[in-house]
Amino acid sequence: MQKRKVEIFTSGCPICESTVDLVNKLACPSCEIIIYDLNKDNKKEIRNKATVYGIERIPAVAVNGKLLECCDMSSVSENILRQAGVGSA
Repeated sequence: MQKRKVEIFTSGCPICESTVDLVNKLACPSCEIIIYDLNKDNKKEIRNKATVYGIERIPAVAVNGKLLECCDMSSVSENILRQAGVGSA
């Protein structure tokens, strides 16, 4: 079973929360979910991590250290998450 590190960048807005819910719904036992909330957590550390990933808008999702392509142009979808391996054991 291949472990997947799924990082979600959020600000706690309704759109962000629906992305968190979608990832949690699809996650399998091999998915490690980490949520970075810009309003609650260490903002400087999260902003640095977001800069490394090239995140310019949120919500954004990275799987195994790679920002999903949808996060550049559109919203996170179930199809994109599945293509990245989220939900596959």
